[in-house]
Amino acid sequence: MTFDEIDEGATVNPGEYILYIPHDRIVMCGDFNRECNYIRAWGAGKYIEDKIETFRKITMSGEETSGLRKKRSRCKACGG
Repeated sequence: MTFDEIDEGATVNPGEYILYIPHDRIVMCGDFNRECNYIRAWGAGKYIEDKIETFRKITMSGEETSGLRKKRSRCKACGG
């Protein structure tokens, strides 16, 4: 898992988890506005609005992603 800087080419979608650097906490993105240079997010029960530079995008390798899929619990009723 790496925490990459959100540069000009990167976008963050609402509902995506990102790292908030000042509080060293993972939060959920609510709004991403490059023109006004801010991100609005929810984390630890609080609403956060700050500059894009204070956030980092979370990227996972293919191995980490597939490992998470294996750990997830499936529906027991249908066996799927």
